[in-house]
Amino acid sequence: MVSFRIYRLKEGLRDQFRWSPHLCGTAHVRPRDYEEAGQLTARNEYHAWALLRESGQPLEIGDLLQTEQGELRISKYVGFEAAVWIVPAAHAN
Repeated sequence: MVSFRIYRLKEGLRDQFRWSPHLCGTAHVRPRDYEEAGQLTARNEYHAWALLRESGQPLEIGDLLQTEQGELRISKYVGFEAAVWIVPAAHAN
């Protein structure tokens, strides 16, 4: 079993994500665009998706699951794909 941290895409960005073209490969996501929404334990991301659907709080397109090891998986129309956080570089003085 895997422990997942759940991140929900902020509502104001959901339509933008939904209507953007689907790109294959790793998605680059910004932490400021997401709100942490708890944790759950499941066999894999698809089992987590099913458990959340049954709970009445389903994962929506653009939401993220993060494993204890820090691996991100983003929910898309085609299933789950890899994602990474975009961390802004520190500005030099």
